[in-house]
Amino acid sequence: MQRRLLMWMSRLSGSDSIKTLVFPTQTSTSYVELVPQKPLNLRAYTMCMRVATELSGEREVILFAYRTRDYDELNLWRELDGRLGLYMSGEGIIFGVPELGPLQTHLCVTWDSTSGAVALFMNGRKSLTKIYKKGHTVQPWGQVILGQDPDNYVGGFDEKQCFIGEILDVNMWDSVLPDSTIEDMFAGRTAPTANVINWGSTALLFQGNVHIVDVER
Repeated sequence: MQRRLLMWMSRLSGSDSIKTLVFPTQTSTSYVELVPQKPLNLRAYTMCMRVATELSGEREVILFAYRTRDYDELNLWRELDGRLGLYMSGEGIIFGVPELGPLQTHLCVTWDSTSGAVALFMNGRKSLTKIYKKGHTVQPWGQVILGQDPDNYVGGFDEKQCFIGEILDVNMWDSVLPDSTIEDMFAGRTAPTANVINWGSTALLFQGNVHIVDVER
């Protein structure tokens, strides 16, 4: 297993391409763990990713999951009705946005504990600002999972909640980035180096039927 992982990391380390993860089938056993650059001890963050899926209004879809031993600390969902839901240690907040589809969508979520301000960006366009979890802290020492929703640490997967489709360019910063910077990221322009999860350098641990495709930048 270790030899297989090192081969993937070496193959994907070039600067002329970007790694894309393809989750082809419904399963309770396939996922990818991301190893952050530092613990997710967060009072603010910007989390971005590119995603495409053909699951349309059929069921809930997990997009990003971060769980500690005690809680779902930070989860992003495509809800059954197509809205997007952000959940941090309990009750979530929902955004009514255009439904995800088979064309790649650039998503970002920003949140600041001091004010509680949270917003969602879709293809560079910002949602209204809502107030959520003012004074909260995202706790460290959990695991970041793509492809599944862990109901315990790490397991309890439900195949009817798994992700099917394509995920790439997952990045996280421990601050709220300016709106103009997020617009630049969507357009493919230069962005500040992500200091919590950096898609260009973070280690990826694979389990089950997940495919990697190298796409030219």
